Amino acid sequence: MDFRFDEEIEFLKRNVRDFVQSEVEAVAQQIEEEDQIPERIVEMSKELGLFGLSIPEEYGGLGIGMVGKCALYEEIGATHNGFTTLIGAHTGIGTVGIVEMGNEEQKKKYLPAMARGEKIGAFALTEPSAGSNATNLKTTAVKQGDKYILNGTKHYITNATVADVFTVMAVTDSSKGPKGITSFIVEKDYPGFHVGAVEKKMGLKGSHSAEIILEDCEVPAENVLGEEGQGYVNALKILANGRAGLAARNLGSCQKLLDLSVQYAQERIQFDVPIIEHQAVAHMLAEMAMEIEALRSFTYRVAWMVDQGMKVIKEAAMIKLFGSEVYNRVADKAVQVHGGIGYISDYPIERYYRDARITRIYEGTSEIQKNIIARQLQKKTLTKK
Repeated sequence: MDFRFDEEIEFLKRNVRDFVQSEVEAVAQQIEEEDQIPERIVEMSKELGLFGLSIPEEYGGLGIGMVGKCALYEEIGATHNGFTTLIGAHTGIGTVGIVEMGNEEQKKKYLPAMARGEKIGAFALTEPSAGSNATNLKTTAVKQGDKYILNGTKHYITNATVADVFTVMAVTDSSKGPKGITSFIVEKDYPGFHVGAVEKKMGLKGSHSAEIILEDCEVPAENVLGEEGQGYVNALKILANGRAGLAARNLGSCQKLLDLSVQYAQERIQFDVPIIEHQAVAHMLAEMAMEIEALRSFTYRVAWMVDQGMKVIKEAAMIKLFGSEVYNRVADKAVQVHGGIGYISDYPIERYYRDARITRIYEGTSEIQKNIIARQLQKKTLTKK
């Protein structure tokens, strides 16, 4: 496995890094205080092609593999996580379903505008009764002529307030359990589609999550994504596909925290020496660096496996679990290294600490990832018998 990037990816990495450091970081505190990403930043992101990371070139995207995407996600992760989530939710679960399972007509209709950032994507699976138990959906879809009528409520839907195109899971046959769930491409302007209450969150300011209310929502039959009854399988594929990318975003945040912590430990004087010379602080920095390097290696290995077309159900769950847990541990140590300043909202450390917490919950909790890993281990054992 050779993780050296080609000239194109190196060029893109430099551009994204420069943009993040010079533009996004300059407004990070503004995003936090106003709970809004400046439109100028969004427009510059479109010009850089960041909304087309997961979309093939023939539909206007960058057409890069998972290793390349992770290289860019790592750069994007090194700034305000609200901005990171806007991009990541769109290029990950917001578009991957159409890229991987859409028919040619659907791809031509939606992907070019999504690649340009003219249409933002979102993924609507979670409901009040269906979180980790994703098969317990109450949203229904009944076929009437050349359309389906959807009824139900989704919540915690990232990008809901700005999205134009939603991948929505609904029950088409309640007698079949998971095999009775179907995926739909739903546009925000369809009759009966409403964005409900915006959820107030602990972190991820600037990235808005909200309810989606479907009241006799009319969806054309040609907007079934994949085959009827394959929605649950589609959801698992969509979530698994993006897990290396999510880990890469966490990696970028971890590296940022380490850089800030090393700099502060060299500048902060206590007992007449920089605190980096105190063993307790030095050991925390060493532990942070070690875990970050382990996360980096594992992330790019899983990304490489995806590019090779290998089955990565177990590895994708592992990297999502490991990436989110490492991020939380690194963020905790960063607060400790910074001491009182790390707890003050005028500085970025406490922001990362709050933002890190959701990574152990969204797109599959840490506990669910452990269940997936254990089932895959069990299947492998049974296969050998």
